[in-house]
Amino acid sequence: MIRAAGIISKPNRELLSSVVPPLIQWLRERKIEVFVDQETEDCVDPGAPIVARDGLASQVDLLIVLGGDGTLLSAARALGNHKVPILAVNLGGLGFLTSVTLDELYPLLEQVAAGKHRTSERMMLDATIVRGGQAAEMQCALNDAVVNKAALARMLDFDVHVDGNHVGRYRADGLVVATPTGSTAYSLAAGGPIIDPDLDAFVITPICPHMLTNRPLVVPDTARIDLDFTAADEPVYITLDGQIGFQLKPRDRVTITKSKSRVALVRPPSKTYFEVLRNKLKWGER
Repeated sequence: MIRAAGIISKPNRELLSSVVPPLIQWLRERKIEVFVDQETEDCVDPGAPIVARDGLASQVDLLIVLGGDGTLLSAARALGNHKVPILAVNLGGLGFLTSVTLDELYPLLEQVAAGKHRTSERMMLDATIVRGGQAAEMQCALNDAVVNKAALARMLDFDVHVDGNHVGRYRADGLVVATPTGSTAYSLAAGGPIIDPDLDAFVITPICPHMLTNRPLVVPDTARIDLDFTAADEPVYITLDGQIGFQLKPRDRVTITKSKSRVALVRPPSKTYFEVLRNKLKWGER
């Protein structure tokens, strides 16, 4: 049963002023308490409680995300260990993750309120920067962890290990380590495979590798992936979900493992993952 819902929005969307007020009214008419994040504050009346995005999940039973995939990625990282389903409505562009349309919003909310909705659970990854044998930084991501260089027209030299086994030394512009959810993002653009989100796995995709034999590699979700940049003579950066990033120091290593956190996405009952792929990637069109 949904007793409280949180609304997270992409800021500066003109459409929000016509979407958020009736949405809040619809929820309140069904005795559902409503909280909004600070990005949504300008679209609501003064009576709506404003909560920081990273504090919403502890107070609600459902998160409604209004925006694009980037807004959803930010919301997913803000969940922490709270198991709150996310209903993501596409107000952005392509929208692989935010596949619910505005026309589908209220019928889907009716199902959620009645407890008859279905969800798609997605794994997340933890990326840890190891410095001097200690964890200097750890971040969670739904899509991917990307390492790349700062300088133009230069390649990185780095080593990849899986469960302590040396995979090889790569010469490339960078590397994407993606979850199945992230397999349709940067990894796909770099030539990686699409992985069904019901699978728990990682795909390791080099970005513009110097050797044509350096191909994407799929490994189990139980694997520990270590990236060693000792051989790199250029500054290296790591970016999580394309939204937060850090510059690595010399001799830093990056360790990537499956996160204990998972994300449950509320899905339309009749829309399959392959239908989303067909529509978004225009499969079958000439």
